[in-house]
Order: sequence, then structure tokens, then C-alpha cells
Amino acid sequence: MELSPELLKKVKLLEIQTRKLVNSLFAGEYHSAFKGQGMTFSDFREYVPGDDVRNISWSLTARANKPYIKKYDEERELTLMIAVDVSGSGEFGSRGLLKKDVIAQMAALLSFSAVKNNDRIGLLLFSDVVEHFVPPKKGRGHVHRILRDILFFEPRSNKTKLSVAFEHLRHVLRKKTNIFLFSDFLDQGYDQSLRFLAKKHDTVAVIVEDFYEKQFPKLGLIEFEDAETGEKVVVDTSDPVFQKNYSLRSQENFKRRESELKKANVDRVTVKTNEDFVTPLIQYFKARNRS
Repeated sequence: MELSPELLKKVKLLEIQTRKLVNSLFAGEYHSAFKGQGMTFSDFREYVPGDDVRNISWSLTARANKPYIKKYDEERELTLMIAVDVSGSGEFGSRGLLKKDVIAQMAALLSFSAVKNNDRIGLLLFSDVVEHFVPPKKGRGHVHRILRDILFFEPRSNKTKLSVAFEHLRHVLRKKTNIFLFSDFLDQGYDQSLRFLAKKHDTVAVIVEDFYEKQFPKLGLIEFEDAETGEKVVVDTSDPVFQKNYSLRSQENFKRRESELKKANVDRVTVKTNEDFVTPLIQYFKARNRS
């Protein structure tokens, strides 16, 4: 499907915003963090002291009467899958960007880095159902399609069920894939399905959170609408009882999330809507390279 001029302009703007980062530092970190699937023979060259003697080609050495070794190149082609929680909570953001905007920019960074490394990129959008799936392919045009879908897709549901997405990925991804899961992970009962997914695939949970989810300011009477259920209620945010209950519920949600992710035993990157989201990713990639 062709992009309309308006949509193309927004996608191009997102590309421009991320291009400098990709070209200057991010693509290199991406490349180093994700190794190829093996090594393949490419050519011969003369042996020099210090080369691994295990790579000597004895048949060619015998014919040429001097030692030659086999050269190998990394089989670089990888697959990157971006899985995005498009439930109603993605519309939340109190001090900086909305959660969905942070996700779009991070997805652009990863996707254009993958393109620079000639990797394939795919997309899964999910709520409490599988909303949209784009099989992995290569190319900048394909990335534009993925970013368009992240920016403008209208989900059928506002609710969240993470296990639905994890089970779907297990069934559709046949080869080992690098998966980035973008969500606030404020759900429960998904640790087993996530653990099974991570057994086969290199899986990273990218936790996108907002400051107000931990502590809400005292703003007087406010009408709240639950982004996932649509339920509305008017509360006095300055009321000490509200402040205490909000804090307790927040702590329960975050403890539940930490417990689920710890049981799943997956790598995690945490970003905030009002802070730099590039540095946490780079730090994660550097940590992978050291391990």
C-alpha cells in the first residue's frame, strides 16, 4: 500500500530524527551486540605468523608449496522483530512524550540500524489480541511501512494481554530472531509464555514507563478515564487517602511486573517518557558486548 503524502512526511520526519544517531553511534552498537548465525568460507590468503593454524588449507598449501589459510566471514543476516503493545496505556504521557511516541522513535532507531546491517525487520502490534503482523523483510521501504503502522494503526481493543503476543510469536517465528518487546508490562500471568519465547529467541523486554504512574501530583478534582476500559471517575487528587491508595496500587503493579519479568528470565531495558531513551539502549548493547 502506498503512503499518502501526509503519512510519508511524518514517517520521513521520524527517519530524519533518528538518522544522525544511527549513522554516528547506534548502528555500530547494534551490530556488535547481535552476532551472526555462524561463519562461512569466503577466500584463501597466505599464512602470516600469528594466524590460527587450524585454518590452514593443507591441500592448497601442498600445491602452492607455501602455507595458505582459509578466510571466513560472519553470516550476518539476522532477523529483528519489533513487538509493540498498542493498548490504551500507550496514549499516556505526563511530562514528555506519550509512551507510543517513545516506542515509535526507539523502533525507528532499531529498524534503521537493522537496515544498515542488511538485516530483516518484522512487526507485531498487539493488545489483548493480535492486531497486526508484518512478516520480516529487508529494505528502507519496508521500514517506512513498519513505522507507518506503528504511528497510525488503529487497534480494535484498548486492553492488554501480553501472553497472546508471546504465544503468537512462538508459532510464527521459525528461525532464531532478535525480539524487542515494547510495553509497560502492567499485566500478569505472562511469565511462562515469555520464558518459552526467550528459550528459542533472543528476547528483550523494553519497559516504557511514566513518572505519574508512580506518584500523582496534587491537582484537586480531576476526572480520570481508564485508557483500557473507558471507565470514568472524578477524584480529589489532593486527598491524602487518594494519594496513599494511588501509591500502594502503583507499588503493587510494579512489584507484580518485576516478579513476572524475573520469572521469565529475559533481558530488560527501562525507559521513561520524560527522559533520554537512547542512552539506556546503548548501555544495554555495551553490556551485551562485555558479557
